[in-house]
Amino acid sequence: MDMRAIVLDGPVPPEEMVVRQVAVPEPPAGWVRIKVEAFGLNRSEYHLRAGLATNARFPVIPGIEAAGTIDLAPGGEFAPGQQVVAMMGGMGREFDGGYAEYTVVPAASVIPVTTDLDWATLGALPEMLQTAHGSLHTSLAIEPGQSLLIRGGTSSVGVAAAVLAKEQGLTVFSTTRNPQRLEVLRELGVDHPVVDDGNVAAQVRAILPDGVTAALELVGTNVLPDTLKATAIHGTVCFTGMLSDHWTIPDFYPIGYLPNGVRLAAYGGESSDLPAAAFQRYVDLVAAGKLPVRIDRVFSMDEIGLAHRIMQDGQAVGKLVVRVGGPAT
Repeated sequence: MDMRAIVLDGPVPPEEMVVRQVAVPEPPAGWVRIKVEAFGLNRSEYHLRAGLATNARFPVIPGIEAAGTIDLAPGGEFAPGQQVVAMMGGMGREFDGGYAEYTVVPAASVIPVTTDLDWATLGALPEMLQTAHGSLHTSLAIEPGQSLLIRGGTSSVGVAAAVLAKEQGLTVFSTTRNPQRLEVLRELGVDHPVVDDGNVAAQVRAILPDGVTAALELVGTNVLPDTLKATAIHGTVCFTGMLSDHWTIPDFYPIGYLPNGVRLAAYGGESSDLPAAAFQRYVDLVAAGKLPVRIDRVFSMDEIGLAHRIMQDGQAVGKLVVRVGGPAT
């Protein structure tokens, strides 16, 4: 039996991504096969497609997340038809990922869920919530009453982090380079939207002279020194994203680089960092309208090139989603 999938034979421009017919994969012991209904797009898939990933192998079906139903579970880990999401664990890099009608993944990478949300909305959530949740709780250990700076606030993870932080009772600063997007941040509940002019620390300290308790860096190492300067003594900066494609710090000298008393952490976790109960709670909050999720646009599989172009060019505010077998919106 064949299926539709997007296969990369090597780095290509977005417009050369096309749908192919390939064999439906069979799950070995400890793995499950998911009938994919939707998948979100992620920056790491752009890195893979553009030839920027250091651990790439080709040919490969990209996609580090997917939402759908269990089609086959040889080990009985899940019942056929169970709603699930899957993410990380090597998806789309070490083995074929979610850009397909069916994907085979380790059972440990799967989170069961029960919801009436439409598939496009559910497909937007796994990696976005996992990364935001892990950054905020595993790395930053946020607590109610604290202040948080999100550098890269209109990215999908930035949007999710703002919403989750507000739900936890934090005062949130969030940045955008586009002044026209400030209102979008306000609609998400951000207390202090900030235009990123390269000197965010001064703008933050004009409001909070001592700096923020925590900061989430989603832009990259090119702005990390300024983010560190915006952070209070004994505060923590979590390095999670590289929207700018600046990943490393040449000739890193900690004493000269880090402000006194400011901690630098990082996050690049797995699905296990997001417990099933926590994910279900977030999904229920989304369904109840208490946790707003911003989906920029939903595409069909045949529009994958357009979707990647929009992601690469930074044109989206929030999450880009592909609805497998469904219409674009």
